[in-house]
Amino acid sequence: MSEIKKIEELNPASRSVDLLVKVLEVNPPREVSTKDGSQHRVAEVLVGDSTGCVLMSLWDSDIEKVQAGQSFWIRNGYVSLFRGNIRLNTGRYGTIEPSEEDVAANTENNISNRSYDQKIPKFRPLFHDDSRRGRRRR
Repeated sequence: MSEIKKIEELNPASRSVDLLVKVLEVNPPREVSTKDGSQHRVAEVLVGDSTGCVLMSLWDSDIEKVQAGQSFWIRNGYVSLFRGNIRLNTGRYGTIEPSEEDVAANTENNISNRSYDQKIPKFRPLFHDDSRRGRRRR
């Protein structure tokens, strides 16, 4: 179940979030190649709400779904780091849905301008493995 968040609450570990945002700026798409060699288009879109704004990466057909000045819901979005800065994404399981609600955007607090350490732990064991710490079990 996704939870409704505000932009200022997002951090590099944010997953399964729903946000109501307004598109502030749509940058021209660029062509990129992925690891498997396939070609895709990606565009950075600045979106905002009353608490701040963030860059969002839109891929391929999602680029045409948004226009500057439009409000929409991001459902099941997640945050990733690109060169140490936050990017909002919808990914494979997220959606972009138009909204009739008017959203006031705070452009003073751009959380994509914050730098984060690239090394975010992805897995932490729930048990203590003494052998990994150089201790022997008796």
